[in-house]
Order: sequence, then structure tokens, then C-alpha cells
Amino acid sequence: MGNSTNCDTCSNYMFDDEYGGYVCDINLDEDEMMRFMTQSDYTCPYYQLEDEYKIVRKQM
Repeated sequence: MGNSTNCDTCSNYMFDDEYGGYVCDINLDEDEMMRFMTQSDYTCPYYQLEDEYKIVRKQM
């Protein structure tokens, strides 16, 4: 995945109408949230590439 996590390309990064912006759909515990907020090289263990063509490739 690389040195850092790019939330913009993660399938867990969802738009929340109530919040009015994008949020992570994974509930991080306190330790994970602290690492995410403070480390510039944090690599998220829940990162999944948002790939809209994944289903199409499986059908081929």
C-alpha cells in the first residue's frame, strides 16, 4: 500500500449526509485513532482500494 494511507481512494471513506462530509466508515479504537491523527506515515490496516470495476472483472 505504501507509506501513508490515502483516504480519498479507500472504499471505507463514505459521504455522511448527517455530518455533511466524508468520514471513515470503520470504527477505530482510541489507540488506532491516536496513531491516525498523529503519525504522518500511518498505514491503515482497514484500507481497501475503491475499485468500481471489481465486480465487472469477476463477471468476465
